[in-house]
Amino acid sequence: MTDIILHEISKSYGNKTVFSRFSLTLQSGHIYRLSEPSGSGKTTLLRMLMGLEKPDGGSISGVPADISAVFQEDRLIENLTVLENIALMIPGKADPALIEAHLNEIGLPGCAGKTAGTLSGGMKRRTAIVRAVLHPSELLLLDEPFTGLDMFSAAMTVSYLLNHIDGRTAVIASHIPEALLEKNSELILFPERH
Repeated sequence: MTDIILHEISKSYGNKTVFSRFSLTLQSGHIYRLSEPSGSGKTTLLRMLMGLEKPDGGSISGVPADISAVFQEDRLIENLTVLENIALMIPGKADPALIEAHLNEIGLPGCAGKTAGTLSGGMKRRTAIVRAVLHPSELLLLDEPFTGLDMFSAAMTVSYLLNHIDGRTAVIASHIPEALLEKNSELILFPERH
């Protein structure tokens, strides 16, 4: 794995400048958090790292081919079970016992056989997180992963993530402060806009 380097990237939407010659190095195997307010460019940055958007200027290098992501929307297939939704992202034959162990750890015991459409918002969120974690990747990107979770569930989810990032580079965008995450990650600061 190599470092990911954003060199003087610029990005605008119409008259709104989101980034202007912004540079950042994401060191391989480190955990980063974005705690900027809504509308500051957190999602745009993640989408550029995923290759879903291109910067207007500058360059991004070192992004690995294998990326796992949790979007702001859960993107589950509602009529499939939790286990089936997660298994879709695991190459080869998925191990149901492994998936159930991850579900137990993130606070979803007994949910493997439930269809995604019957889950609460917080349960869907955690299912999406397990799916991203179990997909083999070198880069893990999470956009507001704690949305819909109470403080206890958010803390359990952070603990789960820290246990299973497994040396990957991770970028977690969240406006929800979480002490364990803050202690175990590096903060990315965007330049002030005037």
